[in-house]
Amino acid sequence: MPVHRIVATFAAAGLAVVAMTTSRPMMAAAAAPPAGAACAVNARKANLNFTLKDINGKAVRLSDYRGKVLLVDFWATWCGPCKIEIPAFIDLYNKYKAQGFEVVGVVVQDPFVKAKPFAQQYQMNYPVLDGDGRDDLEDGFASLLGLPTSFLLARDGRMCKVHIGLPQTKSIGDAAQIKALFEAEIKALL
Repeated sequence: MPVHRIVATFAAAGLAVVAMTTSRPMMAAAAAPPAGAACAVNARKANLNFTLKDINGKAVRLSDYRGKVLLVDFWATWCGPCKIEIPAFIDLYNKYKAQGFEVVGVVVQDPFVKAKPFAQQYQMNYPVLDGDGRDDLEDGFASLLGLPTSFLLARDGRMCKVHIGLPQTKSIGDAAQIKALFEAEIKALL
């Protein structure tokens, strides 16, 4: 394995640990929503004016998801925490798609050729898109300080929730707790 790949892997793992264990908000896109509100009124809107290729080479426009509750997950095949979240996203997509919920997985920091076998192995039921080398995506959302980075968007495009690394739960890395947290956030926006 090349040295730069080893260094990148350890750096990403370190960022994931920091993101998982920190108690401060990782993005100040908007003030916390008022009690009982799912999203801050002044939350920053995501720029969805991007077209990315899926694992079959089909062009997918993120702008086509306007009007839906959208989870945009930036991930990589080598990312351990990503492998914890993805099964939850598969289940939540199955459960809430009929109510207007969509999931898009965007592969970054990883050769996209690895995405299709990974998606097949994990039986990913939502679009997996090539974001590798697309620095402009960070302009549309926010800096990707670690992986996974997940943005939950309201139907009007406001970024209501941002998770850098695994979301904080009582037990670090507990897949059931992570799924429950995402599910509560999604349901509040549907």
